[in-house]
Amino acid sequence: MKFTKEPLTLSGQLSKLVGRGLQVADKSRAEHYLRFIGYYRLSAYALAFQQSHLPDKPFQAGTRFDDILDLYRFDRELRLLTMDAIERIEVAVRTCIVNEMCHRHGAHWFMTGEHFYPRYAHDTLLRKIEKELGIRERATAPRRPHNETFINHYYEKYGEPHLPPAWMVAETLSLGVWSQIFENLRSGDERKAVAANFGTDEAIFSNWLHVLTYIRNICAHHGRLWNRQFVIKLKVAKRHQHVLGSTNDRYYALAVVIEDLMRRVAPGTGWHLRLHHLLQTHAFVSPAVMRFPQQWQDHEFWSGSTTPLALPSNKRP
Repeated sequence: MKFTKEPLTLSGQLSKLVGRGLQVADKSRAEHYLRFIGYYRLSAYALAFQQSHLPDKPFQAGTRFDDILDLYRFDRELRLLTMDAIERIEVAVRTCIVNEMCHRHGAHWFMTGEHFYPRYAHDTLLRKIEKELGIRERATAPRRPHNETFINHYYEKYGEPHLPPAWMVAETLSLGVWSQIFENLRSGDERKAVAANFGTDEAIFSNWLHVLTYIRNICAHHGRLWNRQFVIKLKVAKRHQHVLGSTNDRYYALAVVIEDLMRRVAPGTGWHLRLHHLLQTHAFVSPAVMRFPQQWQDHEFWSGSTTPLALPSNKRP
């Protein structure tokens, strides 16, 4: 079947929404948001207010354009909150891997394929690092200055090895690459030692890194997070079974893992306070959609912190 739909003008997009029963108090304002956010993007949030089982998916009675916009804003704030935590966790993960491997094998351990499973495309890793550093051929310095001063300093002062030490390279690689590096470390003792920093075993930690990479990519590309069912399910640690139950593919499971990791990498963190505050200030969003249990904030996992569950909106932990 061939796609034959013609693009709608802004007024046409708005007319389509109004025709489905959406209340629009200020059409000029609504067209402004359609212009700069997009009809298609907002339609993902509009679905929450539509009767999808009926022809043409009419809106529930009384649904306003601002209801859709508020849900969109909530999801954006949720992504920002999530990305803030993942950023801190990402820095901690690569630092712990680098520290453990450098202390065991020296500053350039990543250049030796023996440290990885044979299945791992180690040569691809080296090519990726070279590309990040601007090196086109081995044993040559970057053809142009790198945007990081410390990389330029290395090549100004040293000629060998042709790649900088791991703690410099760490600053140029993504969480996804570090997730793959951890999963493919050949030594179980080394994987266990890294995972121990985060209070879990290597298999679960490897899964968590995989999921965090997946979530980070969703957030980085401004994808919908609030009611998403995760393609990659989280493995549940024993210490989380009492708080999660069978939930492992919605935001609540992710929140539990993030909070656990945040308490380890940033003791005294108030991340859970900000999450609670976000849900409180957007009471129109049902936490149940994200698989939050009723009175979730009263569970010992969340309330066990010495920090009270209260936080002004303009305060960061």
